[in-house]
Amino acid sequence: METKADIGLIGLAVMGQNLVLNMNDHGFKVAVFNRTTSKVDDFLNGPAKGTMVAGTHSVEELVGSLKQPRKIMVMVKAGGPVDAVIDQLTPLLKPGDIIIDGGNSHYEDTRRRTVDLEARGLLFIGVGVSGGEEGARNGPAMMPGGSPAAWPLVKDILQAIAAKVEDGSPCCTWVGSDGAGHFVKMVHNGIEYGDMQVIAEAYHLLKAGLGMSEDEIAATFQEWKNGDLDSYLMEITAEILSHVDEDGMRTLGVILDAASQKGTGKWTTVASLDFGQPVTLVAEAVYARIVSSLKDERVCAAAKIGSDTLPIAVEREAFVSAVRDALYASKIVSYAQGFMLLRAASDEFGWDLDYGATAQLWREGAIIKAAFLDDITAAFGRNPDLASLVLDDFFSAALARTEQGWRTTVAAAVVAGLPVPAYSTALAFYDAYRTESLPANLIQAMRDYFGAHTYERTDRPRGEWFHTDWTGTGGDTTATAYSA
Repeated sequence: METKADIGLIGLAVMGQNLVLNMNDHGFKVAVFNRTTSKVDDFLNGPAKGTMVAGTHSVEELVGSLKQPRKIMVMVKAGGPVDAVIDQLTPLLKPGDIIIDGGNSHYEDTRRRTVDLEARGLLFIGVGVSGGEEGARNGPAMMPGGSPAAWPLVKDILQAIAAKVEDGSPCCTWVGSDGAGHFVKMVHNGIEYGDMQVIAEAYHLLKAGLGMSEDEIAATFQEWKNGDLDSYLMEITAEILSHVDEDGMRTLGVILDAASQKGTGKWTTVASLDFGQPVTLVAEAVYARIVSSLKDERVCAAAKIGSDTLPIAVEREAFVSAVRDALYASKIVSYAQGFMLLRAASDEFGWDLDYGATAQLWREGAIIKAAFLDDITAAFGRNPDLASLVLDDFFSAALARTEQGWRTTVAAAVVAGLPVPAYSTALAFYDAYRTESLPANLIQAMRDYFGAHTYERTDRPRGEWFHTDWTGTGGDTTATAYSA
């Protein structure tokens, strides 16, 4: 009798295929199914030829081919397609069987699915998978969350295929209940948006501001990579800058300057508003992509308004160093903001996230892989209740050390007319976060004046609210039924 499979996988796009091959490499038998069944045959006769992978041509056949409790990983487009697959599976499963969603699902969908499936006696895991196609094949960073009872049943498989840090520890550990895994992955992706934006701003300043060539910038980035800025994205940026196509053209030079997005940066920005956390750098990175996509309008505006820039009035070597400082300082702020959002969500949903361990999940395999993450783990090791990374001694010293170069960069960019939305919003957050008295008292006064929204007083305990009859005709009535 043929041996039943350890796990099933539905969805044979490139990520699904590579995860299957990764599992096979680690000794797990995988049964696969795809809605377009010809893809199953193509996979078995192509990349999976000679492996233990078993092909199936219906959901019923897939379910019947698995060991109990059944474990089925779903790798389809987020949203409705995931629900459709779950609806197909649930009538065929038994209590204790596990469905694993490995796509980029919204965390609220994962929370809903966990509750719904547990009510039917089934278990659900939403696992964030980072590392792209290469990571899926050779070891991704993985962020599982959902039904806690499911974790011991899938732990061996997921940790086996995950990326490993130097000591062999897997970049995959249980994150928390219901939507925790996909929330952490969402924030990871938001931070990824920010990382790409701060690197792109450095490139723009060095190219448009100083007139440096791509090879000079690549060499500069390679040098930066050997220090605090060591990361996967810095590494590939240096390679991209140096790349020449088969016609001898600089590849980067022929790529249209209009950046796309799939939505996870937007989700992070919306979540920051929902939880009242200032994740401003990710938001600016999302808006920068939106502005870039207005290519035709930008071309018209450049012709009508003009796009001339002033020269950078800073000596070249000094400005290159200043830009490096701005990049590093802005990166610190971006991660600080991301972890503030993680803390707010963890408190709201009772996830009890381990922030130092979260940073280690991204240390290998992830797109935001960076040596810098070890410093974050160390910071939370010193103080697990740290409100913000900018308050940690290591990071506060790093910000103080880079502050002058950061300010020089932003000031020079503004004078020259070169946009640096990520650097400038990060600096604005840093200045606001360390300012004891902000002008929000005036905002509260205005809100109370036109809408009787009340205010707190500096000479009374927090939580006591007061109203002033500013015009002498408003009386004591306050706005208690709405907010603005």
